[in-house]
Amino acid sequence: MLTCDLHVHTRFSRDGESSVEDIIRRAGEKGLDAIAITDHDTVEGARYALTLETTVVIIPGIEISTRQGHLLALGITDPVPPGMDVLETIARAREMGAVLILPHPYHMMRHGVALRLRQALSAVDAIETFNSRYIVGSANIKAARMARQLGKPCVGGSDAHHARYVGFGWTRVDAERNLDSILDAIREGKTSAGGRMTPLRTYTRQSLTNTWKRMRRRTLHR
Repeated sequence: MLTCDLHVHTRFSRDGESSVEDIIRRAGEKGLDAIAITDHDTVEGARYALTLETTVVIIPGIEISTRQGHLLALGITDPVPPGMDVLETIARAREMGAVLILPHPYHMMRHGVALRLRQALSAVDAIETFNSRYIVGSANIKAARMARQLGKPCVGGSDAHHARYVGFGWTRVDAERNLDSILDAIREGKTSAGGRMTPLRTYTRQSLTNTWKRMRRRTLHR
């Protein structure tokens, strides 16, 4: 049984705070078998991670900004265009061979797709039922309930934007220690999810910083 963090950001994300090297180093320190590098709308962090020597299995991926919210695509090294309808994005990424996960599906402030299009829950391969970046756990609980109703695999991730919090969310995967086996096991539902919450002060600080960055970008583009 492998322990994986399937939702991690690096400095290749606009709001990421740690280098790819620091992320991988922390994953090793935490005893993780694998991590998914899922930067916002770019695969460059994942591609770079694959060039580094490490005992941690690197799962390349991307967190795509769809019209209805965020979508994780694992196992691909080519980008998927942002801004499309989520169902169109799922179809496009699946043609590329990706494993599709709906992250934080019920988070109101973080682009939860299920709040806008419930149909997307049925269209993906798995549902993120534990995300460590919540003030309270009610949205995780709702995601887990819906995953059970739909018979979808449950996965967890830290959604870490700093290396310190890698591994705060995890997925146990019944698989061999290689990329293809892990992806197949996720599709087959050989998973369980859990973890602990990112500290409130950190979550609040990162949220305020990201809001300030967005406001600054909008001001500069006016």
